[in-house]
Amino acid sequence: MNTIALWELAALAGAALLVGFSKTAVSGANTVSLAIFAAVLPARESTGVLLPLLIVGDVLAVVTYRRHAHWATLWRLLPAVAVGVVAGWAFMLWADDAAVRVSIGAILLFMAAVTVWRRRAGADGAAAGRSAGGAGGRAKAGSYGALGGFTTMVANAGGPVMSLYLISSGFRKLGFLGTSAWFFFIVNVCKVPFSVGLGLIDGDSLKLDAGLALFVIPGALLGKLCVDRIDQLLFERLVIAATVVGGLQLLLR
Repeated sequence: MNTIALWELAALAGAALLVGFSKTAVSGANTVSLAIFAAVLPARESTGVLLPLLIVGDVLAVVTYRRHAHWATLWRLLPAVAVGVVAGWAFMLWADDAAVRVSIGAILLFMAAVTVWRRRAGADGAAAGRSAGGAGGRAKAGSYGALGGFTTMVANAGGPVMSLYLISSGFRKLGFLGTSAWFFFIVNVCKVPFSVGLGLIDGDSLKLDAGLALFVIPGALLGKLCVDRIDQLLFERLVIAATVVGGLQLLLR
């Protein structure tokens, strides 16, 4: 942490600003932040620095969109997410930086491709969304939930997976943002003991977080101002595009 150059600190500050923006506007844009953190810091250690900043953003998002969460969706997802988090923790016990980058990048691109294909084929629509309670709905929630839990534990990259799930389930902007806000607040807080146990969060990382957290707040305010100006179709395209960009950055680095 003591060897970070001034331009690297500036890049991290910009990424922290984007964390706040992603929490209140375009969730998938957070993959750009994790790619910047992984480029400036060792990829594995960068996840421990980023997690407290994400929680700051989660708190701001919950305060902003707390009334718009769909709790039935959250309860349907959380058991599978817990399994994914434990699997991600086990993976992190032996994974090096290269394994982390390649695994998460491949998963993000795969999920983006599946979502685009489903939307074009008309397989998912609003009617198959929040009320889906049959075997297909449970299987979908289970697969996305497990992948989301794994990716969020390994590289704080669960945002794109959950964004794709909510979009494919027919959520509109406010329901999307409210459900996502509560989901990641709960999951990220639960991840803290795992990250501490892996040595990813320590005194040095928290000192860096204390400075970077100041940039999360204006990012969240900017996102709140912009979200009402983004129409639904553009909103969904931005989420998917940010997912693809983040996945490519991880794979090609």
